[in-house]
Amino acid sequence: MKKWLGLVFILMGLSAIAQNKIIPAPLSVKPAPGYFTFDPTTYFLGNDQVAYKDGYVIKDFLIKYYNLPLKTATKSIGVGKHIALKYDSTLAVADGGYHILISPENITITGKNNGGVLYGLLSLMQLIEKTGNTVQIPCGEITDYPQFQYRGMHLDCSRHFFDMAFIKKYIDYLAMYKMNTFHWHLTDDQGWRIEIKQYPKLTEIGAWRDGTMVGHYRDQQYDNVRYGGFYTQKEIKEIVRYATDRHITIIPEIEMPGHCMAALAAYPELGCVKDTTYQVAKGWGVFEDVFCPNDSTFIFLENVLDEVMALFPSPYIHVGGDEVEKIRWKNCSHCQQLIKEKGLVNEHGLQSYFIQRIEKYVNSKGRSIIGWDEILEGGLAQNATIMSWRGEEGAILAAQQKHYAIMTPGSHCYFDYYQGAPQLEPLAIGGFVPLDKVYGFNPIPASLTPEQATYILGAQANIWTEYINFPEQVEYMLLPRMLALSEVLWTSKENKNYDDFLSRLLFHFQLLDKTNTNYAKSIYQINYKVTPASELNKLNITLLSNPQLGKIDVQTINVLNGSKNNFTYENPFTVSAETPYISAQLNGSIKNTPTTQIKLKFNKATGKSITLKNEPSKKYSADGGFTLINGVEATVNPSWNGSEWLGFLGTDLQAIIDLGEIDSIHSVTIGCLYDKLSWIYPAESVQIWVSTNGKNYEQAGKIKYNGDQKRNAITISSTVKTGRYIKIEAINLGTIPSGNPGAGSKPWLFIDEISVE
Repeated sequence: MKKWLGLVFILMGLSAIAQNKIIPAPLSVKPAPGYFTFDPTTYFLGNDQVAYKDGYVIKDFLIKYYNLPLKTATKSIGVGKHIALKYDSTLAVADGGYHILISPENITITGKNNGGVLYGLLSLMQLIEKTGNTVQIPCGEITDYPQFQYRGMHLDCSRHFFDMAFIKKYIDYLAMYKMNTFHWHLTDDQGWRIEIKQYPKLTEIGAWRDGTMVGHYRDQQYDNVRYGGFYTQKEIKEIVRYATDRHITIIPEIEMPGHCMAALAAYPELGCVKDTTYQVAKGWGVFEDVFCPNDSTFIFLENVLDEVMALFPSPYIHVGGDEVEKIRWKNCSHCQQLIKEKGLVNEHGLQSYFIQRIEKYVNSKGRSIIGWDEILEGGLAQNATIMSWRGEEGAILAAQQKHYAIMTPGSHCYFDYYQGAPQLEPLAIGGFVPLDKVYGFNPIPASLTPEQATYILGAQANIWTEYINFPEQVEYMLLPRMLALSEVLWTSKENKNYDDFLSRLLFHFQLLDKTNTNYAKSIYQINYKVTPASELNKLNITLLSNPQLGKIDVQTINVLNGSKNNFTYENPFTVSAETPYISAQLNGSIKNTPTTQIKLKFNKATGKSITLKNEPSKKYSADGGFTLINGVEATVNPSWNGSEWLGFLGTDLQAIIDLGEIDSIHSVTIGCLYDKLSWIYPAESVQIWVSTNGKNYEQAGKIKYNGDQKRNAITISSTVKTGRYIKIEAINLGTIPSGNPGAGSKPWLFIDEISVE
């Protein structure tokens, strides 16, 4: 059958032990003596048509990777061993569950419904052992079922387009790890990717843009390369069939009323601004232009949805509803009149009206809508399901109102975020969602009652592709984090254990290696923590890694004589200004593991004592005040959780550093970030005071500043002063200037290292 995943069923030559290898971990595994050994006559016996198709999906792998030409039959052919496949709605497991019984003579896989037989086969494949020409599976019994009914993955094909072959491969990854929903993001500002026959301009014009943002959003740089693509309805039908064979439901997303620049470029009459030319967006972000809620727009959207619903049998249609700017509606006479006619409070109410009108149409076709949690604003549509991405709040509110919700918070489920240190990772939008954080995710908010919790259908992770250009990069962002999410959604809490998951994951890495899959090795990165040392002018270094991954090789370099000290890390060690360069890497059989480079910059303040008058934002607090004197200079990406920046929203930095002894002081330098697109501005002014006793301070310098570099080093020099205590004040700009993003709002002040010379 089609080129299904290869990754799974490359299991040959790899020892597989049932209790330790299956991802997601099953509910119950009971080993038994002996093995079921494949022979040339072994065949799949499907007791019904669905079970037969499940076996047919799997059998090609056994041919390709084990040279086992197993047949698939719907009735006994009376010869040789067989693997019996059947569905039984009375099976005593939850929906989607299965039971496997492996004896030396035969294997029986019974699924309750919803793909149970296929899930059993997928687990069975992970148990295969091959020694020489012998292919076998250890005997035993497995009972298993999922904890959540919605187990999803999302892929944005608007920002970057991925061909049909890769979409099938992506579906294979989902199926392999028992995910059952593919949320396919098909339209947005940067491209319309689905053929709509009644509106051909959507793909003739809306599927193509005349350039693409390059680098990070903050750089605001573009190329001039025409870019685009779309899926024909014939291709979509084939992909839907492909997914259905793997018991995966595809939920299409057609964005409205915002994120629609590609549609407006094709049909400008659908916007609020008349007699204008819209362009398919070249850059990322949120745009002011949205659909105008007039009758012609609703007729257009209903016609589009008719064709979409004819292609996708999913019970759900995703209508977006997120990040809808209201400025066009505020300035549109039709919109303002509509608000009055319908008795709406404001433009948020108009958005609710828009979504509710679309929902009624979708409901009339026997379907339901899903929307991002912004559709809660102005009143929730009657039968809508919420996809909660801005934290738990949307899901909590929906569940309290007895609406279904799907959890997809950015904190745990945004797989376009970094999963390791930014300097070791491909460029990403920001954020930090490492593997262990995904594994620790609980889709049920703690504040919900048991009854309310029943409205949480499950969760999904999202891959937005602003910074993901190629299939290999999608794989990198997807794997292995999807494996962790699969266990979150399938495996019972009692059977979850991160260390055990890691040991199984290493086995699956071998499978991925066999198929040349470009998975991330971020878990092999060595993290570190810098803390004060008991000795003056020194720092303690703690290296952090999971012991299962191997020991850590360390090298320090003496900058005075160039000598190198190599050792295996056991305990935290001390470094000084003489040994500021440290490299660390896992020791073991894993190839091409990343090396962590630590470069410390020592000065008179490094490692000393510091107190802050104003606490930084909890989101950007790092290690508190010590972050500013730990010798580590920050990267220019403050959204990474491991950042060395302290962030102050609308408040000033006020710090006192105790040097530990009286010393001469002639300059103080602080690092400030500048990123006006993120509302971050350098300090407007900085001043310092010096004291010998910590009580009586003398002003030593002041500077007004208006920097425009990404990272600004602000130095305040003075005549040489003598003191032990240094008071530093960096004044927040106060208000974002007009004409800039966030004008009139409080700006962020981001500070990293403070240097005293």
